Amino acid sequence: MPSASAHGGLRRIAILGSTGSIGEQTLDVVRRFPERYRVTALAAGRNLAKLAEQARRFHPELVVVAEADGARELAARLPPGGPRIAWGAEGLLEVSTHPADLLVSALVGAVGLEPTLAAIRAGRDVALANKEVLVMAGALVLREVREHGVSLLPVDSEHSAIFQALAGQRGEDVARLVLTASGGPFRTWSEQEIAAASVEQALRHPNWDMGPKITIDSATLMNKGLEVIEARWLFDVPPERVEVLVHPQSIVHSLVEFVDGSVLAQLGLPDMRVPIAVALAHPERLPLDLDRLDLAAIGELRFEVPDRKRFPCLDLAYAALAASEAAPAVLNAANEVSVAAFLARRIRFPTIAAANAAVLEAHAAQRGRATLRDLADAREADGWARARTTEWLATAGEGA
Repeated sequence: MPSASAHGGLRRIAILGSTGSIGEQTLDVVRRFPERYRVTALAAGRNLAKLAEQARRFHPELVVVAEADGARELAARLPPGGPRIAWGAEGLLEVSTHPADLLVSALVGAVGLEPTLAAIRAGRDVALANKEVLVMAGALVLREVREHGVSLLPVDSEHSAIFQALAGQRGEDVARLVLTASGGPFRTWSEQEIAAASVEQALRHPNWDMGPKITIDSATLMNKGLEVIEARWLFDVPPERVEVLVHPQSIVHSLVEFVDGSVLAQLGLPDMRVPIAVALAHPERLPLDLDRLDLAAIGELRFEVPDRKRFPCLDLAYAALAASEAAPAVLNAANEVSVAAFLARRIRFPTIAAANAAVLEAHAAQRGRATLRDLADAREADGWARARTTEWLATAGEGA
């Protein structure tokens, strides 16, 4: 992928999810290097105040919001002669295909699949933070990446670490990938304590600053399960060669073991601006003025095997990969619905895993080894799972 300096001009950046955690930190990196990057398009949801501030600061040509009413309100917040404003799903597709050298795909959930595919088909390189894109349709997305000759660069800290560790290595020399997990806020809690966990407790991540959905996924370890599925596709390795290790300090972001027993790891303080910068500048490095890792001050690095009994969502990811091509999309949709219900205080924390497991089992029983031939198949699996999860939660008969 050419850098700004390689082709002698500013690198044009478009961002899906600009007001979320990844979007904001991407813009922070861009702000630090105005001589290298120019923002051409931004898409967000309903945080109009923040989006208006971003539009005034970065002067994109196109800005997209979730709804028509929001578009009108945003127009009133911006000076005349500002960016063109669009909304809804069509607006997301406009951002994906707007002139840019790199699309940062940082939406959360299934909504990011179609616009990310549109960017790939338009010949855009993609910096992917929206892991659900590969969870839902990994084979389809990677097929399009190869067909259109674009780069798909991981932004998740774990996948960025593996991407960096694999640089210059041969795929056939890789024995296994090891994704590290902080363990989330409930790593040391008993089953009984976890069962009674509140929304506020689940949202207190010990190391990372993330949005609410991803933070809840970290608390259930579903986030790590989704990352296993993502790694399987990004790095073309079978699921049994992707492992998870709990590392509560979040200093070692992931590791690669090779056939000779050598292990390469990428280390750093937990700051998402580092993997974002790796994706923005690849194959170069940006001189970020951030806190530096002091291993002597840390003293020791700790690792643990994940407790799959207390955190059953991790095994569900492996089960989905083994079940069928469509099953990961089903698991992802079930999880989105159950996490939303927990955040809305309609269900208890353990019900997230229970709902996900029930819907995954129902899909295997009713649909067998369903395949994903195209985007329509992914949509069908997603829609089926959302309806089935909503139905299951309605009959669960519990309060938060």
